[in-house]
Amino acid sequence: MAEVYQASTTAPVNIAVVKYWGKRDPKLNLPTNSSVSVTLSQVDLRTHTTAACSSSFSEDTLLLNSSPQDVSGARTQACFRELRSLRAALESSNPSLPKLSSLPLRIVSENNFPTAAGLASSAAGFAALVRAIANLYELPSSPTDLSCIARQGSGSACRSLFGGYVAWQMGSKVDGSDSVAVELAPASHWPTMRALILVVSAEKKGVSSTSGMQITVGTSELFQRRAEVVVPKHMELMTKAIQERDFETFGKVTMMESNSFHATCLDTFPPIFYLNDVSRAAIRVVEDINRKAGKIVAAYTFDAGPNAVIYFEEQNSGLVAGLFKSALGSLDGWQGRDIEVQEATDVDARAVEVLKGGVSRVILTSVGEGPIRTEESLIAANGESLKK
Repeated sequence: MAEVYQASTTAPVNIAVVKYWGKRDPKLNLPTNSSVSVTLSQVDLRTHTTAACSSSFSEDTLLLNSSPQDVSGARTQACFRELRSLRAALESSNPSLPKLSSLPLRIVSENNFPTAAGLASSAAGFAALVRAIANLYELPSSPTDLSCIARQGSGSACRSLFGGYVAWQMGSKVDGSDSVAVELAPASHWPTMRALILVVSAEKKGVSSTSGMQITVGTSELFQRRAEVVVPKHMELMTKAIQERDFETFGKVTMMESNSFHATCLDTFPPIFYLNDVSRAAIRVVEDINRKAGKIVAAYTFDAGPNAVIYFEEQNSGLVAGLFKSALGSLDGWQGRDIEVQEATDVDARAVEVLKGGVSRVILTSVGEGPIRTEESLIAANGESLKK
C-alpha cells in the first residue's frame, strides 16, 4: 500500500482591533490599509487541521466539519501552489527527500465554533491549512513567510499564524511580498487581556466580507479618508498602547476603529448593515459600564457581522463580564468560569432586555498562542478521514 504522509496543527481565531477593510489587489488579497489583531485562546476557538498526501489519493480534497469543500477556487489553489513550489525547491536541492510536492493532498479540518458566523473562521481555517501543509512538507519557512501565503487564502488568516498581538503590514510592492504579518508582542507580554464574545447569530451573514469590501472601495467617499488618515493614526496609537499595556488607549482606539469601519459600510452604496439592534444594545451597555467605572474598562468591536467582541482586563472581570452575566447568565458559555455576577444598576434597561432576547451564547476567552503542532490526527494511517 502507498505510504500516507501527514501532519496536524491547530490554529487560532484573531479579532482585529484596527480593521482590515478594502483591497488594493483582490487577486493577491493586498489590503488598502494595515491592521492589528489580538489572537484568541485556542481552548475556546480553534481550527484543527490534518494535511496528508499520498500516491493513493486521486485528487486534492478538503473536508471541513465532515462536509466536502470545493478546492478549485483561486484562493485555495494559490495556497496549494505556493506551498508545493517551496517543497519542490527543497526536493530539487536534496534528491533524497520523498517527492511530496507532486502528490495529491487530503485536508481534513474541524472547527470548535460556528463557521461563517462572523467569528473569523476563514482566518483560522486558512492559517491552519497553510501551517499543516508547511509541517507536512517540512518547510523551514518562518510564520511571516507563511503569512504571505495564508493571506492569499483569506486576508486576516495571515495574522492567525502568530499568537498575542499581531500587525498585518499592508506593504506597497505590486507582488505583495511585503504585505506580511509580524508579531507586535507575544501573549505573555499582556496576558491579562480577556474577550467576551456575544454570539448574536450563528447564521451565515447576508453580505460576505469579500463582496462587501469591493462595493465599499468602489462607492464610499469616507473609505479613502479612513485608509489614508484614520487608520495610520490608529495603527500608531494601538501599537504604542499594546507596548505600554495601556488599556484605556487600547479600548478607545478599538471602539473608534470599529465605529469608523462600520461608518464606511454605512457610507457604501447601497449601504451594508452588519450591526443590528442586539449589536447596538451591546454598545450601549459597554458605554454604561465605562461611565460607571469612570474610565474605559471595556471595549467593543464588531467585524463584518453582528457579534460583539468585548475586550477587558482580567482585574475588571467582575465590572465587565459580571454585568453581562447578570443579564445572560442562563446562556451556554459561562460554565467553569469564575465570574461573579454584578447587578445591572445604572445600565440601560431596554438595552439589557434586547441582549436577553438576541444573544444565543457567549464565549469567554483570553489572548492566546499561535498555531500548535499536534499528534492528534484527523486522518487514519490508511488515509481515510476519522470522525471526531
